[in-house]
Amino acid sequence: MKSLSALSKTLLFITILTGALWMGGYFFRLVIFYQLFEEKEFALRAFISSQNLPGILMILRAAVALTLILFPLFILFFISFLFSSKLNLKQNGWLFIITMIILITLPFEIYLMTIDYNIVVKINYNSFDTNEVLNLVIKRFKALSSFPLVELMSYFAVIYLMIFQPLKMKTADNP
Repeated sequence: MKSLSALSKTLLFITILTGALWMGGYFFRLVIFYQLFEEKEFALRAFISSQNLPGILMILRAAVALTLILFPLFILFFISFLFSSKLNLKQNGWLFIITMIILITLPFEIYLMTIDYNIVVKINYNSFDTNEVLNLVIKRFKALSSFPLVELMSYFAVIYLMIFQPLKMKTADNP
């Protein structure tokens, strides 16, 4: 493999950084939102009342907004890296697998991000209806079921592949 330019290395680093930050925020958000509900039927836990629910949702808005910002940045930097590096996907299996994972999960994540956007917009109004926001959160959980967990595991693989870059084809210019 030809050595990467300084720009490509920088874009790869920023891609890994934004991807890792997005995954951390995504994981945090999933864990916290799941903690709001009982194990069955999406009923709120006993300690959550109508008085403290708006405050809880206002705090969780930051986690949702973080993922709304970081995922598009991750995609943007990945595409920039892909074009700036000029790596051949046939000779770099790690890059091909990453590209396929991102392309396959992208439409589903965009759909979930539209729900997230609606959550943030509704919470940003000072007098928001907590039932509407909770319905959006439940809709997000039910829409694609366990997809967010599968996506997180896939993106852990993406970060691993970006760092260690396995599956390189041996050629004359890539010993």
